[in-house]
Amino acid sequence: MSGVQKVERKLFDDVMVPCYAPMQMIPDRGKGARIWDQDDREYIDFAGGIAVSCLGHCHPVMVDALKNQAEKLWHLSNVMTNAPALRLAKKLTEVSFAEKVFFANSGAEANEAALKLARRWAADVHGPEKSEIIAFNQGFHGRTFFTVTVGGQAAYSDGFGPKPGDVTHLPYNDIDALKAKISDRTCAVMMEPLQGEGGIVSPTPEFVKAVRELCDRHNALLIFDEVQTGNGRTGHFYAYQGLGVTPDILSTAKSLGGGIPVGAMLTTTELAQHMKVGTHGSTYGGNPLATAVAEAVVGEVSKPEVLAGVLEREKWFRESLEALNAKYGLFQEIRGKGLLLGAVLNDEWQGRARDVLVAAGEEGLMLLVAGANVVRMTPSLVITKEEVEEGMARLDRALAKLTAA
Repeated sequence: MSGVQKVERKLFDDVMVPCYAPMQMIPDRGKGARIWDQDDREYIDFAGGIAVSCLGHCHPVMVDALKNQAEKLWHLSNVMTNAPALRLAKKLTEVSFAEKVFFANSGAEANEAALKLARRWAADVHGPEKSEIIAFNQGFHGRTFFTVTVGGQAAYSDGFGPKPGDVTHLPYNDIDALKAKISDRTCAVMMEPLQGEGGIVSPTPEFVKAVRELCDRHNALLIFDEVQTGNGRTGHFYAYQGLGVTPDILSTAKSLGGGIPVGAMLTTTELAQHMKVGTHGSTYGGNPLATAVAEAVVGEVSKPEVLAGVLEREKWFRESLEALNAKYGLFQEIRGKGLLLGAVLNDEWQGRARDVLVAAGEEGLMLLVAGANVVRMTPSLVITKEEVEEGMARLDRALAKLTAA
């Protein structure tokens, strides 16, 4: 930090809208799965910017792509196209079911596009009465008013006045509830193929297959929100590829850019034709700077050895967490897939996930929560064994202090 003025945490309270409650430390730089704050204190990063930093901090592939593009073109608007966006779109069609791509700036924007496409398709093909969207309790799809309404957590959508209509919420993994509700009025079912914010909840194979079959039976579209699960996070490039079910529309963001804001909606040629010129758009969506970095990220993450490495790292995490649990007895279950993992607190520790996060932070380990009872981990997909071991040693110290208190 020599020569750079230190910023005090108090400045946040002075100048920022208070919708966040950030940690006291202010990060200054990162490398791999390590971060240093302004006082040069080191942290191991098991949070990954909430499943964003898929290649860790300042990966050479990303840095090179950013530097190269930064000296060419940053922004054009969609009055014209650009080469990085086209190359990225082609790559995304190669690693998924998709034939067409729409670029946005975030997961919420990708989901907004997905929902608008579903409604437009239904209106064009079936008429205005086919407008119901079914989603699931504890789901999370973004913070725009449409996406937060479709998300199944009322705490995020209440208090802003009348909500967008014709949205139904059902229990996740409940086939009977879906059978009872879905009808020919349903235009789309939207779900995460592994609930992230809602507590790291995996779908049963039977549920996923039933959702696809019921959508087919009632001419409804299946939308997979892969904002958190996509781009290698579960060990497949997209989570649907490990479930044996293919959606009609897929949203992706977070780790798509490895830290650069970028999102995308993926779909088929047949559905894409309903988004005609002027139907939808984005000023920054598909800008050459973001898509150049995302192209480099996708190229790296889609390598077979990287995807295989995710499952190897999942094993490291599970074994370490089980060893810690044998020692301290806090967790009733370790759930999730790949490097989207949740340690579920037992009855005695209900509501104390944030206590674990804070205690870990004091020991130099960055964690996340998924609700009040789940400690969430979404680290770099290429985190080293040494970084995992050091992070777990710090978690060990944090749990020792918590359980002794």
